[in-house]
Parts: sequence; C-alpha cells; structure tokens
Amino acid sequence: MSKNKKKVVILLIVAIFIAVIPLFTLKGAEFGGSDDAGSKVVSVITGTEYKPWFTPVMERWIGGELPGEIESLLFCVQTGIGVGILAFFMGRFVERTKQENKKIKN
Repeated sequence: MSKNKKKVVILLIVAIFIAVIPLFTLKGAEFGGSDDAGSKVVSVITGTEYKPWFTPVMERWIGGELPGEIESLLFCVQTGIGVGILAFFMGRFVERTKQENKKIKN
C-alpha cells in the first residue's frame, strides 16, 4: 500500500470514529440550540426572564416565526454556498501548484 493510501485509510477510520463514538457515549443527551442555552443562562444570572433586544428581520417580514423546515433550508443553502466558495479556491490553489510544477520541469 502506498504512503498516500495509508494516510487516506487512517483519516477515514478517524472520521468514522469521530462520527460513531458520540452515538454510544452520549446516550440520553439532549441537544438544543445555542439561543435556548444562552437565554437560560441569562435568566439564571439575572434572576429575570430573558427578553430579546430585537426581532429577527425575516420574522418581521412574514409576521411570525419561520417554520423549522424553512430555517433548515436556509441553513443548507448557506452551507452549500460556503462549501462552493471553499472548493473553488482549493481547486485554484491545486491548479496553480500544478502549473508551477509544470513550468519548473520545462
């Protein structure tokens, strides 16, 4: 097995462990959003109920809270745009390196 293949196999095994270990170690754990956790901490510290400073812009436009599916959709679109930008620049760096190596050989 080549050196690169060994690295890839090791990294895949590590990635699988990172994904699987929490499933067994965190049984019964509750996962909540950071907004909920932050408001609970503020309520505990101040002794009063947390009141947001402002209403999110999109909630003003539609006159209420966004449905969970729409929030998930917007999050996925944002993630896709970010991944696309990262992949674009990584591809440019790889191609630049290939071109520079080609110039050095010639």
